[in-house]
Amino acid sequence: MGSLDSVTSSATPDVPTSATVDALVVRTVRLELDEADSLLALVPADRPVTWLRRGDGLVGWGVAAEVRTHGVTRFADAGKWWSETTARADVRDDVNEPGTGLVSFGSFAFADEPGDSVLVVPQVIVGRRGDVAWLTTVGEGTTTPTPDLRLVDEPPAPSAVSFADGALNGEQWMSVVADAVARISHGDLEKVVLARDLIATASEPIDVRWPLRRLAETYPMCWTFHVDGMFGATPEMLVRRERGLVTSRVLAGTIRRTGDDERDLALAATLARSSKDLEEHEYAVRSVADALEPHCSSMNVPEAPFVLHLPNVMHLATDVAGVVHDAATVSSLQLAEALHPSAAVGGTPTPVATDLIAEIEGMDRDRYAGPVGWIDASGDGEWGIALRSARVDGATVRLFAGCGIVADSDPEAELAEAQAKFVPVRDALTAD
Repeated sequence: MGSLDSVTSSATPDVPTSATVDALVVRTVRLELDEADSLLALVPADRPVTWLRRGDGLVGWGVAAEVRTHGVTRFADAGKWWSETTARADVRDDVNEPGTGLVSFGSFAFADEPGDSVLVVPQVIVGRRGDVAWLTTVGEGTTTPTPDLRLVDEPPAPSAVSFADGALNGEQWMSVVADAVARISHGDLEKVVLARDLIATASEPIDVRWPLRRLAETYPMCWTFHVDGMFGATPEMLVRRERGLVTSRVLAGTIRRTGDDERDLALAATLARSSKDLEEHEYAVRSVADALEPHCSSMNVPEAPFVLHLPNVMHLATDVAGVVHDAATVSSLQLAEALHPSAAVGGTPTPVATDLIAEIEGMDRDRYAGPVGWIDASGDGEWGIALRSARVDGATVRLFAGCGIVADSDPEAELAEAQAKFVPVRDALTAD
């Protein structure tokens, strides 16, 4: 295994940090993969990473290099390390697609404190984009690893999983929601996103590849991800930067599905007309557009959202797009930092909302609702928001769910929405 580079930054932004970055040798070649082949079926248990949607994306394993950062400078420190790593790398890329060549995967803490963040370069990366597939190997000195590409055995199912409330039970959390509604009604802020957690405990350590396979199968429209223990299937793309174009999918406003198609169509129409949900959605879209505007020469912000249908819930959704004018100096990771936290995961005004979250939410979000994704050597990449997510640590999994609270939010309805948002990971931890 390669060396592990580590940066630990203080919460004080002017404390200098440094790291020694070993030169990496990177080789990307075309790979023949059948369309029916699942990338996840190739992934061994050696520090797997995942970023998949509709069968396309990236998987990897092993560690060629890694950095961990903390505090208010976590994004800047990670970006500096990545710039140094790419500058010293010896890269031969025979494919030249987004996600080929030198790539790192990242997962970042929601708040400045507490929480750690990580960028990791796998030793082996397998990618697919439409009918093009590739293999990237990363090593040190003059060599790259020789991967054993074969279908691995299906990982073991989690055993004897039980669930319990996390920091707050349902009644306590509804009381927090009611407090937030009162403050919004008083004029302190317009919106705040409040989250809660659920603790799953198994009798044996959980192999994260099991829930990843189930999430990818059940939620193909979402981005199934795993980086350093943080995993899930997010429906929300914080930012994608690809060859000068930038896009962001904003979700805010949710209604639970019933399983009856006719009833769900009626509910979708109700959601599209809901003043409460439209107001919440408008805040989120505005925050994303305002954050991207300084970096774009032109932007497209649709006037009205569409309804995104997922197996468990439906969301109001808007795709914001733009042409980046500073791609040479601003990477996808820097754009993710500029966007985080958006109103979709923090609130409006964001500083007031995040202060309120720290005051009343009653738990550490860790990497929940933080940016998760990948970046390549050119600065292109995809960063989702770590929603419908959980963090696995041995036999324990901590699940997260959050809801946007506005003036006419009902605590019981918000609790039901949070329960619906636990469903993807909760079901993925349950054996067939």
